[in-house]
Amino acid sequence: MVDRLRAAVAAERRELADLLAALPAERWDSLTLCDGWRVREVVAHLTMPFRTSLRRILIDLMKARGSFDRMADRAARRDAAGMPTERLIAALRDNIDHPWTPPGGGVAGALSHDVIHGLDITVGLGLPRSIPPDRVALVLAGMRPRNIAYFGTDLTGVSLQATDLDWVYGSGAPLRGLAQDLLLVICGRRLPPGHLDGEPAARFSR
Repeated sequence: MVDRLRAAVAAERRELADLLAALPAERWDSLTLCDGWRVREVVAHLTMPFRTSLRRILIDLMKARGSFDRMADRAARRDAAGMPTERLIAALRDNIDHPWTPPGGGVAGALSHDVIHGLDITVGLGLPRSIPPDRVALVLAGMRPRNIAYFGTDLTGVSLQATDLDWVYGSGAPLRGLAQDLLLVICGRRLPPGHLDGEPAARFSR
């Protein structure tokens, strides 16, 4: 399973690097599904583990008074402002096989990190990218109640039902969509119209 996860991580990074290399320059300043982050901030965040020493991360964390979210936001904005798009793309492409994993998350956590933030870019910009359902299934399989609770998404009374996978989560009114879109719902993102179907769709759409 670990080998399968690592192969999925490499494929995700390779495909995203290719997509970013073809992205028109002006679109790097387009907003994504990450509140307040443009494409360049998301890519800076995605590549931060490859570029930043543990010492620098700890210093930044101290400056952020222990808040990882605050530290990550400041680092993404700082690095996005200081790195041209070519360097950001290279930071991703040169680390396709990098073994980084988030603390306590393992390789599944690394895949989740890359897939979710890749979707923040592509869905946010309306780009027609479909992640292979079996890759999204690996991310969903790695989701635990504590992971879902981290995002703080209220899924009360909603049954998430994937249309491209045999996957259901929760109970209540059906909310149907591609597995990758339902993953974004879990992560607290509000999707553009047309991605979700069912009575609760408006609740999770922009």
